[in-house]
Amino acid sequence: MNFDTIIRNGQVIDGTGGARFRGDVGITGDKIAAIGDLQAADARQSIDAAGLVVAPGFIDVHNHSDGWFLRRPHLTAKTQQGFTTEVLMADGISYAPVNANTAAQWMYYMRSLNGLRMDEYTGWRTLAEYGLRLDGASVHNSLIHVPYANVRSLFCGFNRKQVDDIEIKLIQNEIREGMEAGAVGLSTGLDYIAQCFSTTQELIDASVAMAPYGGLYVSHIRYKRGLLPALDEAAEIGRKAGVPVHISHLKAQTEFPADVVLGWVDKTRQSGVDLTFDVYPYQPGSTMLNFLLPYEVWENGPLAVLDQLNRPEIKARIRAALFGYRLPLDRIHIAWLPGSENAVHIGKSLERYIDEQNVPAEEAIINLLIEERLAVLLVFNEGDDALIGPILQHEAFMLGS
Repeated sequence: MNFDTIIRNGQVIDGTGGARFRGDVGITGDKIAAIGDLQAADARQSIDAAGLVVAPGFIDVHNHSDGWFLRRPHLTAKTQQGFTTEVLMADGISYAPVNANTAAQWMYYMRSLNGLRMDEYTGWRTLAEYGLRLDGASVHNSLIHVPYANVRSLFCGFNRKQVDDIEIKLIQNEIREGMEAGAVGLSTGLDYIAQCFSTTQELIDASVAMAPYGGLYVSHIRYKRGLLPALDEAAEIGRKAGVPVHISHLKAQTEFPADVVLGWVDKTRQSGVDLTFDVYPYQPGSTMLNFLLPYEVWENGPLAVLDQLNRPEIKARIRAALFGYRLPLDRIHIAWLPGSENAVHIGKSLERYIDEQNVPAEEAIINLLIEERLAVLLVFNEGDDALIGPILQHEAFMLGS
């Protein structure tokens, strides 16, 4: 036998991540041609994998690489961790589908997650068109969700109105088009803009549209309202829409330890809901600082937010959100922002940052958001990484970064 490459004498893990054995892997072109004892075979290239693990490329089922895949042909940080495939457009927010009114709104809103600038928007509208931009732009493989907030904003704007009979049909048609374009399911982020105003019934109706395609309902649930009620809503949506449910970045919390969370998972799976979840292999979480803003500031879209932040009633709501959040401010840190003048604050806790500003907490936060045009990323210290161990060991677990 002759191969282009043989990886010799490694600990080989099969495609399920289960069985492990010592052996060789023969590669011809871009395909695995043989696995086993290939010591007698020849190859143009031989790689000694003694003491190493040889595994299929990992799939990152939750990330925000949507914009990075257009900007960088190779995310080496991901490849070096073994990731070769990314499932994009998580949390119901992304860069497509868009129209002439929403494209700039999403570019602006997504700045701290993906980094795309306005001049990098080249006019795509549909998920299919965005997929064509991704095709060949990166060495990584990618799959997409249909991001629900993008869809809802096409027909309802960013406000809190309930969808009517015509709008839900337009939403369903858009979701069908996304599934036809190759999406694996519908993603929601019910703590984020536009979709935070969706009712449970609206989400059931939306999910029904993808059921014939075998799509998944993938959800960053309403964590702000409480973990267990939010989980119950996701299960209800899957059950009534007849679709599998996948929970995004599910973790234990102080008030809901791992045994409680996994007990809910097991009970729900036993009740007939096809349920899985993902989690990243560490306890801290991350999201945008504007996540802490009250929902009413988003009703006219991200580009209209800055004009509202200094209204007295909004200031009061921001203060309540800051000090009413389930984590104290000394456990929430500034992770990234675009401006060089404020870069000195990266790594500081919100508590320290606020103390240094010598103004009320809400004004310090508002000033930072205005100066950085909302693009401030945070890391939330959720506790010791050991807390994630039981979650990672569950059979319904999948990995996200």
